[in-house]
Amino acid sequence: MSEEIQMPKYKSHKEVWALEIASIEDNVLSFCEAGYAPIAADREMWARYTPKPGDFYVQYEDGYKSFSPHKAFLNGYTKV
Repeated sequence: MSEEIQMPKYKSHKEVWALEIASIEDNVLSFCEAGYAPIAADREMWARYTPKPGDFYVQYEDGYKSFSPHKAFLNGYTKV
């Protein structure tokens, strides 16, 4: 019987911009935070993950955009 080798573990230390998703209609996201216009997310983002209300729309410093599940985002990031 072989033992499973665990992958190396990493802790995040980066800053990102993010908005909590309030609602989704087609590929247009509306946000919980007041003052932010809805955003039409690129179709390629949907191929990686299908968000639901409560998840986060995330933009990284290099411009990369993605969705993050609610719990995973809150476990990894603190608002600054």
